[in-house]
Amino acid sequence: MVKKYYLILIIITALALFFFCCKKEEQSMEAALASINADEFLKDVKILSSDEFEGRAPASRGEEKTIHFLQEEFRKLGLKLGNGESFLQEVPMVETTADPGVELVIKDKTKSDKFTYGDEFVAWTLRVVDESSLADSEMVFVGYGIVAPEYNWNDYEGLDVRGKTVVILVNDPGYATEDQELFNGRSMTYYGRWTYKYEEAARQGAAGALIIHETEPAAYPWSVVKNGWTGPQFNLVTEDNNLSRCSVEGWLHLDTARQIFERSGLSYDEVKKAALKRDFKAIPLGLKVSITLKNSIRYQKSNNVIAVIPGTDLADEYIIYTAHWDHFGINPSLEGDQIFNGALDNATGTAALIELAEAFLKLESKPRRSIAFMAVTGEEQGLLGSDYYATHPIYPLTKTVAAINMDALNIWGKMKDITVIGYGSSELDEYVEQAAAEQGRRVRPDPSPERGSIFRSDHFSFAKQGVPVIYTSSGVDHIEHGEEWAREKIDKYIAENYHKPSDEYDPSWDLSGTVDDLRLLFRVGYRLSMESTFPNWHEGSEFKSIRDAYMK
Repeated sequence: MVKKYYLILIIITALALFFFCCKKEEQSMEAALASINADEFLKDVKILSSDEFEGRAPASRGEEKTIHFLQEEFRKLGLKLGNGESFLQEVPMVETTADPGVELVIKDKTKSDKFTYGDEFVAWTLRVVDESSLADSEMVFVGYGIVAPEYNWNDYEGLDVRGKTVVILVNDPGYATEDQELFNGRSMTYYGRWTYKYEEAARQGAAGALIIHETEPAAYPWSVVKNGWTGPQFNLVTEDNNLSRCSVEGWLHLDTARQIFERSGLSYDEVKKAALKRDFKAIPLGLKVSITLKNSIRYQKSNNVIAVIPGTDLADEYIIYTAHWDHFGINPSLEGDQIFNGALDNATGTAALIELAEAFLKLESKPRRSIAFMAVTGEEQGLLGSDYYATHPIYPLTKTVAAINMDALNIWGKMKDITVIGYGSSELDEYVEQAAAEQGRRVRPDPSPERGSIFRSDHFSFAKQGVPVIYTSSGVDHIEHGEEWAREKIDKYIAENYHKPSDEYDPSWDLSGTVDDLRLLFRVGYRLSMESTFPNWHEGSEFKSIRDAYMK
């Protein structure tokens, strides 16, 4: 009887201890989630996007202030140094600035036309040289400029473009036709991304590559091109100084392109329609283009800022939260406001790193895996900081569980849904779905896949190296105002503020949705940090074979 009594007492004590621990862990989670709040978040956003930070351009006084601020915030929280004895990972860059007085000259046998830099075209060179030019280079229209064997598509078939300048349509054929059997229909593939088109033109031996800008398929207005591709251009330092790239790369305003095709005796709309067919053949335009880019070159050093919360028994495995701290700095040629404050893009994501780090530190049960918080440089210049990290990782990719990226967070209020960019690609979708369900929300794929968001932020640098990634966006179904209202707000931001000096903090922002999203991403990261398995890409993903190759 005594033994039975003690057995019952042991069971009761064990159950009480179990429920006490569960209650304590639940309270710890609630405290961590409660620490993510709009007031502290907004304070950091205002600092980072203030005029004092001068638009946060890489290798500028704005960078110095930004990385100092981040290091001090990480130190105050008690985070550990993320790169040995430092919070910083140095990123070597080269800064090339073309003379803005350059003209684009296009001529036939009888006449020459000159086009104005900034308003009618923009051009640059990635070659690290003092001068790069095209001299009477023959122009060839190559449709979408795509070579994609898996889609049985080759716009360069039978064509020799060495020394010539190719003129290229933006996006890919699936976008224009909405045919799901053609590429990915409205969803942009990497073949539709401008980075690919310049790369392919170089592989084909072209001297110049000019993409025709159209607002809808590009997913942003000409002002984004003008602001983003004029002034100093940054790139990573390569062994060959980028001499394998085209001599000149650039964008043509749609009106400029129409004039060029008219000079060729062609209808732009008709040749654009012809380019939608697999049997399209490139069209010589019968014109020659000349341009000389005179560059000032400076070798620069920028920095990724990395802090870490060490794990316990799986401390050598990492979950990485990323956000880019950089924006476009100051453009003294502008009238009026010259500072690109980048409040939404991406002071919000950068401030979110601080909020999430603080939340993890509130936990009673410390994560088994380490959590890294990485503010990367050069995103606006082509994902440079994240690309450098992903190809020069501090934490081995074999030990990197996942990357969770944050870029331009929700300023429009609470949403019934949350968007996962690249939804359906990896097992991480289920983590987001579970966290969303706890908030009574649903997960949706990108409502505007034609914009190519999957290729346009820092998660893509990790994906290219095989690391599973999460990149969420705000959702588009507002709790009070519905979907049409939310889409209008997002579209208005893109048209009026994206990559413009007007991207500043506005008192009308409703950050309740940001708080929801950050709490969701916190839950995802915490769950990953307490597991021992490694999520992977789904079959059919172009990144799965890369991951599998080094995880064997």
